[in-house]
Amino acid sequence: MHTAIRLVRSPMKLGLTLLLVLTSSAFSQTGREHWVATWATPEPLIRNPPRAQRPAPPPSAQNGAAPSGQAEAVRRRPNGGMSFNFRGFQNQTVRMIVHTSIGGREVRIKLASAFGSEPVTIGSAHVAVRSKDSAIVPDTDRALTFSGKPGCTLRSGMVMISDPVNLTVQGGSDLAVSLYLPGESGPPSAHGGLHTSYVSKEGDVTGAPEIADAVTTPSYYWLESVDVLAPMDTSLIVAFGDSITEGARSTLDANHTWPDDLRTRLAANKSTANFAVVNMGIGGNRVLRDGAGASALSRFDRDVLSLPGVKWVVMLESINDIGHGNTDPVTAEDLIGAFKQIIERAHMHGIKVMGCTVTPYGGASYSRPEGEAIRQAVNNWIRTGGAFDAVADFEAATRDPNNPEHERPDFDPGDHLHFTDAGYQAMANSIDLSAFTGKRSKSEK
Repeated sequence: MHTAIRLVRSPMKLGLTLLLVLTSSAFSQTGREHWVATWATPEPLIRNPPRAQRPAPPPSAQNGAAPSGQAEAVRRRPNGGMSFNFRGFQNQTVRMIVHTSIGGREVRIKLASAFGSEPVTIGSAHVAVRSKDSAIVPDTDRALTFSGKPGCTLRSGMVMISDPVNLTVQGGSDLAVSLYLPGESGPPSAHGGLHTSYVSKEGDVTGAPEIADAVTTPSYYWLESVDVLAPMDTSLIVAFGDSITEGARSTLDANHTWPDDLRTRLAANKSTANFAVVNMGIGGNRVLRDGAGASALSRFDRDVLSLPGVKWVVMLESINDIGHGNTDPVTAEDLIGAFKQIIERAHMHGIKVMGCTVTPYGGASYSRPEGEAIRQAVNNWIRTGGAFDAVADFEAATRDPNNPEHERPDFDPGDHLHFTDAGYQAMANSIDLSAFTGKRSKSEK
């Protein structure tokens, strides 16, 4: 009996010892590195009808690019956002360019169809370091899998994360993410961006050195984020806002939004170089109500809390709530209450929030005296209310000293609402970087 007990227990001891060794090894690995989003973009609110309810495209566009030479109809709206038609892709590859904010030794992507109405099949997906235009750097191409399979199916509201691949990614570089759509995709879950994407006329060319005769469009399709495996001291800052955060009227393909400029400043400072920045701005976004994007209150979990490595949110919102107040009334108290909700939800997850004062909009198409009074009241609360963990005074950085209800003339691209590259740079420059290092008091004055 005594011998039998020893024989039964020995394998258990061996198993426990092996489990402890494996657990220790896993802990050691996660103790050194973790996943952090190096790039991300939100999906706007486009509730597409089912395929059976959509008008058919013209015959010349049913199996490829539109007659105009565009993969889809894309036109800029006055608020800086994008408008899309209901077509999509069939037997085509789309190669999207993302600008990284930090580097890492492994990479993975996240695909989603937040508002899609039908399943979308991804036949294959690749990631590579981008060289120029649609070309990739030789020997950096990596085929991606999803739970070990070369493709996946995205259903409405679904998120799919690829298996990681070994690829050395440098911060401030460009990656090319290519997706092949073998069947009719239906209306794409897309975000009109500030980087050119390349669409093949036909076929799976996800691993091609470049896409010859590509159709170009400034949009991202089904791609929500790119993550890298980075050191444990690396953290993520999410820029959360509307078209001013998105970067409307900044130079295409130039990375001159204020979140881009903030990341450049962080990277140049040794004490803050371990912060990534992603841009989760949507043109036309509002805090309280759905518009071009789901409201800030309703999209916060999906567009902020779901990203890996988040430590800070830098929030610039409410100009669209204020601007549309003549037809959809809103008060300063309404907006302040919503800000408090977002701050509380962030704090529940250990995330700090930097509030940004709302920039001047005098002369914009929807400016009005009543709205200006609300903007001033909201800004006064942001500066003095003490609810935010830090404050960035974007209004002070961009207002015309001789006409403070308006932005500086040299920052105005002509619509009196958005900014030139220089204006966005001034906004990024106004952020005190020491707020992110824990050396600041609760609120900047």
